[in-house]
Amino acid sequence: CFEQAAWLVESNLQRRFKMNWDVIKGKWSQIKGDARSEWGHLTDNDWEEIKGDKDKLLGKLQESYGWTREEAERRTNDWANRHYVS
Repeated sequence: CFEQAAWLVESNLQRRFKMNWDVIKGKWSQIKGDARSEWGHLTDNDWEEIKGDKDKLLGKLQESYGWTREEAERRTNDWANRHYVS
């Protein structure tokens, strides 16, 4: 029963993050400035390549900051939740 509950919570969190990122991707041109402020090491070319794609952003953060995928994802989710979750 605990395993089912844990799976359900994890599943709901994953759906919530996906929905949040769908909103971010749809508003990327407005949101990109906030992301640039958060992660200043990324170049203009990086931002053009990312175009709101979370996986591309994670990859660029890993390359530029030397983070693991998990660290980049945690920081990206924290940023999205601070700025774009109601």
